[in-house]
Amino acid sequence: MKSLRRCTIVAISLLTACSTVSVSTDYDKSASFSQYRSYTLAPSTDKIPLSPSGEAALRDALRANLLKRGLSEVAENADLHVIGHVSSKEKLAVHHSTDWAYTGMPYGYGHYGMWQGAPRTYTDVSQYTEGTLILDFVDTKTQKLVFRGIGTGTISDPETNAKRIREAVEKIVQDFPGTVAH
Repeated sequence: MKSLRRCTIVAISLLTACSTVSVSTDYDKSASFSQYRSYTLAPSTDKIPLSPSGEAALRDALRANLLKRGLSEVAENADLHVIGHVSSKEKLAVHHSTDWAYTGMPYGYGHYGMWQGAPRTYTDVSQYTEGTLILDFVDTKTQKLVFRGIGTGTISDPETNAKRIREAVEKIVQDFPGTVAH
């Protein structure tokens, strides 16, 4: 029973720990971000493209979040090209835990009874797939990369993946420098 409870706790911990998206961003400090008003979503050159639901989530999340920042999507003559790249890799999660097991007969110690115990150590290993979404924002006039956002999370079913893509895009765009009044 203890083993089943421990496995359940580990499984819940893994699901909770892996359900969020981590994001990092960087930008060109010399770029004038107030000049950017429009963007196009440039086609990715990745060998493995996003799934249809992932592609839709990316487009919708970019449209909604960049519009909040004063950037609108246009068909041509955009200030920025937004280029998305995706990749995945297999990962291992290793968790160690220890509990105390009863190993002998109790013996008396003063008013309180004592027992003999020894630690048991467990190692749980699980495999999962980590996905990475990179969004590059390239100035169309200079062809220089001015902003990059990287979102990382676990890959799951298409619905969950689409949710994580939207979460990653929202977090990345929040870090986009400067706000544009609209």
